[in-house]
Amino acid sequence: MTSILAKKPKKMKLKELKTLGQQLLSSRAHINNLPLLLGFISPSSPPPHVLESLLSLQSFFTTVLADLPPSQSSKKRPRIDDSAKQDPEVIYRTWLRSKFDEFVTLLIEVLISPDTEDALREIVLDSFMEFVKLGNGGSFYSSIYHKLLRCIVNSPTPVDFLSELLALKYFKYIDVRYFTFISLEKLSKALDTKDTAGDETAGGDGDSRSQSRESMELSICKMHYIISHIPPLEGNDGKSEYEMWSGSGLPSNEEHDKKKLSKAQKAEDKGWKAEKQTNTVLSPASIAKKMKLKFTKAWISFLRLPIPVNVYKEVLATLHQAVIPHLSNPIILCDFLTKSYDIGGVVSVMALSSLFILMTQHGLEYPNFYEKLYALLSPSIFMAKHRAKFFQLLDSCLKSPLLPAYLAAAFAKKLSRLSICVPPSGELVIIALIHNLLRRHPSINCLVHKEDGDENEEDKNDSGSEKRPGFDHFNSEESNPIKSNAMRSSLWEIDTLRHHYCPPVSRFVLSLENDLTVRSKTTEMDIKDFSSGSYATIFGDEIRRRVKQVPLAFYKATPTSLFPESDFCGWTLKYEGSNEIKEQKTVEEDDASTKRQRIEC
Repeated sequence: MTSILAKKPKKMKLKELKTLGQQLLSSRAHINNLPLLLGFISPSSPPPHVLESLLSLQSFFTTVLADLPPSQSSKKRPRIDDSAKQDPEVIYRTWLRSKFDEFVTLLIEVLISPDTEDALREIVLDSFMEFVKLGNGGSFYSSIYHKLLRCIVNSPTPVDFLSELLALKYFKYIDVRYFTFISLEKLSKALDTKDTAGDETAGGDGDSRSQSRESMELSICKMHYIISHIPPLEGNDGKSEYEMWSGSGLPSNEEHDKKKLSKAQKAEDKGWKAEKQTNTVLSPASIAKKMKLKFTKAWISFLRLPIPVNVYKEVLATLHQAVIPHLSNPIILCDFLTKSYDIGGVVSVMALSSLFILMTQHGLEYPNFYEKLYALLSPSIFMAKHRAKFFQLLDSCLKSPLLPAYLAAAFAKKLSRLSICVPPSGELVIIALIHNLLRRHPSINCLVHKEDGDENEEDKNDSGSEKRPGFDHFNSEESNPIKSNAMRSSLWEIDTLRHHYCPPVSRFVLSLENDLTVRSKTTEMDIKDFSSGSYATIFGDEIRRRVKQVPLAFYKATPTSLFPESDFCGWTLKYEGSNEIKEQKTVEEDDASTKRQRIEC
């Protein structure tokens, strides 16, 4: 025994380490083996030694943890009399408690260390979660679980495998999700306070501020991964129970808790105790209600952080499906979404889905909604990643029959103007959108065909209006649809698509020649069929299309020019260098004739 203890921990053999564990479990006389075994719980130790020490320590602490006093950091740690402090048993248990806290800290160091092997990391996490399950007298040990999440979030290095492992194996349990939401809310508030304090003391070194910002962004990315991988609460019929990680789940009554748990142990479980109902078991409906409340608080706290752009876009892309349906009051997202919608560009496009849900399903009023939507219409939107969802929402937003005529005309004309500078796939979407607009709003059918003399008297008397034929009154640069003068214009751009080089476009535009005011004889276009189009989809549709007659390209007479004059009526195409070429040819002919004369002479 003496020879084993005398050896340095790093040089101890695995068999000797196993002997130390067996001795510790056999008798209190070998309690000095405990610090030796703790010395091997380190990322730098060989994995077999870490595993052997872990098994021995887990077996030891599982049996004694229920009798240990609360941690030194516990706010509700009971006062101990001076006479009790001298009690050897109290001193022994207090020492064991400090060693258990050290053991938990060492386990977390192994978990978040980049040097730890993935197989060992998984075993250590399972052991750690066993203490979370049983370390508080059978109830969920929230304090050490919160410590784990805090170390994961604040770790200076990525811990993707650990986060994935935690989400894959333990987020299916309701109590794990519950305390994860509580911890994320606390961590979000702590980061928000840290960011505010950093802004107030922004006069420091630029490099340190940059490192602090990078560290905060990394922490926010980790928090987003964790909160986004917590599955939503499944539908429950109100009778079946949810699956819990802790063995006792929710206590059945308070008297049973008093018998089973000491006052100090109950003080450890602060989070779950606040959620208990007196003398009753929480029903599945009550659990669902409390989970929704914690879910809401965690997400709202997270969205108040200075989220990086890449995470910001990921949040907006899934907010309408993964978050809004599970919030206790979705309208509280209105500030976040309206600010996102006002940013412009792709961020506004991605915020549109969630904002539309709040407006149509939760009564949100946003006066400048259509003005912002009108400003999003630009050629770049037809190249955006989320353009399919945007066009479907655009069609839904313009569906209301209460939409003013000037607003419907402004959107139709803006889309018509965009049709001359977007790819063929975008032109197909534009034709479908204009088709639906003309069918829903008969008052704007005057845009289909308008002669120069069709203006009303007010427009004719307008001193600022242009009088020359063919002038388009529409102002494409105006961001306000009211001032765009769309009602004084026409959809002449759509008429040019009848001669488009792409056959699907030229064929599809013929649908606008029907009388769309007769709703009984026409149907709306499904924007979903066109919103995801591209050159590849158009080409694929064309090669699969069966045609009865194949057109042949030939000329009855050899053409004298690339474009016939009939294509450019009123235009005179003249090459400026043509006279120089003719003069050069004349000079060359004169030189050639002069050479012939000399030869003949």
